[in-house]
Amino acid sequence: MNGPRLTPATRIRVWDPVVRLGHWGLVILVALAWSTRHGGGLWHEWCGHAAGAIVALRLLWGWVGPPYARFAQFLRSPATTARYAMLVLARKEPRHLGHNPLGGWMVVLLLAAVALTVATGWLYTTDEFWGVPWVEALHGASSDAVLALATVHLAGVLITSVRHRENLVAAMIHGRKRAASE
Repeated sequence: MNGPRLTPATRIRVWDPVVRLGHWGLVILVALAWSTRHGGGLWHEWCGHAAGAIVALRLLWGWVGPPYARFAQFLRSPATTARYAMLVLARKEPRHLGHNPLGGWMVVLLLAAVALTVATGWLYTTDEFWGVPWVEALHGASSDAVLALATVHLAGVLITSVRHRENLVAAMIHGRKRAASE
């Protein structure tokens, strides 16, 4: 997004290294897990274990991390989120320095879908659940849900980036966004 050049004084650190590294780590691990889903063996399992560790860390960080990492900062009530969604449809949504209400719930949905995928993948490696059809089906469905949610997430990032004239992908790399008063 082209616009005025931002100086360090006009940029605010929003996303800390734990949030950013966790985000990009999950992107890489989900892509690797997907690419090794047929015959990936231990690589597939290791990607799942690592993704599970990142989800666990992010859940903890959502309670004890810095302000913009905390769930309390970006999770809004269903009514507030629905009002925000209506503003998005009307192309009148306000800009948020951290996650907007829809983005906040997307974080939760993605973390839950990855956690379910990891849990069912792990169950499938146990003696008790090896070859159990519903575990395999749930693992496949939850991994498909991760991909569907990631696609919606990307669309939301692109729409928000264009509408608010800021590069959210770059912000998730360096952690800074322009100040609210800009």
